[in-house]
Amino acid sequence: MYGIQSDNGYVEILEGIRIKTINYGKNTLMTEFLLKKDALLIEHAHPFEQTGYLVNGAIKLFIDGAGKVLKPGDSWNIPSNVKHKAEIIEDSIAIEVFNPCREDYLRFVNETDICC
Repeated sequence: MYGIQSDNGYVEILEGIRIKTINYGKNTLMTEFLLKKDALLIEHAHPFEQTGYLVNGAIKLFIDGAGKVLKPGDSWNIPSNVKHKAEIIEDSIAIEVFNPCREDYLRFVNETDICC
């Protein structure tokens, strides 16, 4: 299956945080987040392992209480059930992969962007 880039299909899930699921399979799911400066991702935890990559911008990511400013090209891994949150320093784009597949994020797929 292929995901084709488009500017359509993003959904605002929190103020200043938009998401689109850009591809998925049996065991993983990949999302793109568009993050606005000064947005806050509240602290939370979930049973999914989460690996991410910052495409552009700057964020401060807190994993298990420890914070680090991340710049383009930086990446992270959040083990399952570990608390995390983020402060968005600049308009940013992040790509994240979840394992196992987050079925609750399948609703963020823009079907016209997925093919074959």
